[in-house]
Amino acid sequence: MSAETKTTWRIQGEEFGSCNCAWGCPCQFNALPTHGRCEGFAVWKIREGHYGGLKLDGVRFAQIYWWPGPIHEGNGTRQLIIDEKATPEQRTVLTTLSSGTEGGAFFEIFASVCPNASETLIKPIHCEVDIERRQAKVEIPGVAETLIEPIKNPVTGEEHRARIELPGGFEYKVAEMGNAVSLRVHAGKQLTFEHQNSYAQLNTIDWSN
Repeated sequence: MSAETKTTWRIQGEEFGSCNCAWGCPCQFNALPTHGRCEGFAVWKIREGHYGGLKLDGVRFAQIYWWPGPIHEGNGTRQLIIDEKATPEQRTVLTTLSSGTEGGAFFEIFASVCPNASETLIKPIHCEVDIERRQAKVEIPGVAETLIEPIKNPVTGEEHRARIELPGGFEYKVAEMGNAVSLRVHAGKQLTFEHQNSYAQLNTIDWSN
């Protein structure tokens, strides 16, 4: 936590997301993205959280990301979306956290490689997630939608279970792998893309500064 951080915070909950990479996503292994660039979408459901004395329990938010090349080369664009049920105070806090100025490795890193931030959108976020079953569905009307299902054996059709474990990971320690059956995003400029049967992950988070 930097000396400039004024307020302690912590959020615990569930995350799921998908991108344009092949299953497994080379980025998780410090390799170059499958198609040379990165187009991603992630959703978070805060189970328990606080920013100072302000509770964040139950708040949902999402982010759309786009990079012209590998993530570590930067110059990315991001769009924060906060569920309309969040209070004005909670919206302000999440926008501030997303900027990386309040600490926390995930927010700091992604803000540094995604310097081009669009104005925060306030939209209804309808989502369902079951990490154990590797299933998730989200709809943000007029902006984004994705459907995640288990990866299936191409011969037998049976569900195939795989995980990525990152003991020192700043985003997650263990993530279930899924198949993004569909990923559609329409948020203007670079933040408009569509993919089928691409990478998906489902995991819990425990972030703080």
